[in-house]
Amino acid sequence: MVILSVAAVMAATACKEQNETKNTRKYNVMVLKPTSRELSTIYSATIRGKQDIDIRPKVSGYITDIYVKEGSVVRKGSPLFIIDQVPYEAALQTAIANVDIAKAAVEAASLTLESKEKLFSQDIISDYEYQMAKTTLAKEKAQLALAQANEVNARNNLSYTVVKSPADGVVGTLPFRVGTLVGSNDPTPLTSVSDNSEMYVYFSMTESQVLSLTRQHGSLENALRNMPELELRLNDGTIYHEKGRIEAISGIIDPSTGAVTVRAKFPNSSRLLLSGGAGNVILPYSQDNCIVIPQSATYEIQDKTYIFKVQDGLAKSQIIDVFEISNGREYVIQSGAAPGDTIVTEGVGLLREGSPVEIKEVKE
Repeated sequence: MVILSVAAVMAATACKEQNETKNTRKYNVMVLKPTSRELSTIYSATIRGKQDIDIRPKVSGYITDIYVKEGSVVRKGSPLFIIDQVPYEAALQTAIANVDIAKAAVEAASLTLESKEKLFSQDIISDYEYQMAKTTLAKEKAQLALAQANEVNARNNLSYTVVKSPADGVVGTLPFRVGTLVGSNDPTPLTSVSDNSEMYVYFSMTESQVLSLTRQHGSLENALRNMPELELRLNDGTIYHEKGRIEAISGIIDPSTGAVTVRAKFPNSSRLLLSGGAGNVILPYSQDNCIVIPQSATYEIQDKTYIFKVQDGLAKSQIIDVFEISNGREYVIQSGAAPGDTIVTEGVGLLREGSPVEIKEVKE
């Protein structure tokens, strides 16, 4: 019996040693240390033309001609629409005739005044008649000035029947067709013209981010001068081929969001960017004394990110706060680990809390 008991104990011990050996795996680890990285922050952005101008008629009438198509590239001063000119041409002719009538009346009043002046100097007429002649001339001159103003107004109204582009750009949608009655009070514009030779890209920074920039550079103006060039990731996931720069940071914080609006400008010589589009602005920056780890060293449970630290040869799980580097392969640790910590960098999915860890390789 004693022999059997001893044999059983030896067998159990051997089995336990075999299991421990079987359960102990070799893992690559790294010792955390501060480093420097070129990082980037990504912001959702909206794209607008340098100028997005609603085109509205200044006079009422029926559209008789449309000279452009949707998406046409136009130059400043190019005609876009013609509004029925007949009534405005008639109004101009009437105004010109009224000017001629007023001029004739002024000439007649001038002759009358000259005659009255001679008669008055000879005491043939009274001072009253002489003054009335002066008043009549002044009145006729005022009527002439009014008629000339009406002529200018009539000429302007006629010119407004040719609706021209106020800037270089691209024509938007055309909601109206030939024969449509339009007017200056219509809520819908005739079209829009977007100057998209350069594009404004708008995004938002938090108040703390703007304060950090201001402290770092001494003033907001210095921050704007020293901001790096931006990249723009389009909605299809591609990176726009030209870089932009931040031009302005709003001095007003949106009370509903706590955010500050930032405007960047991107060249658009290829006309690839369209007003009204969206994308993501990528703002690069350098960070010193940060801890960078490979994403393969982490795992997630319920939206929380974990690593395994190696302590006394055992795996100890630790929650960390991270943000992703734009290369898609690394994280920067914001909290939960410190320089000098040793962490497992591969095979973390095979580990459990308290699992023994045999080091295969220490990576820098």
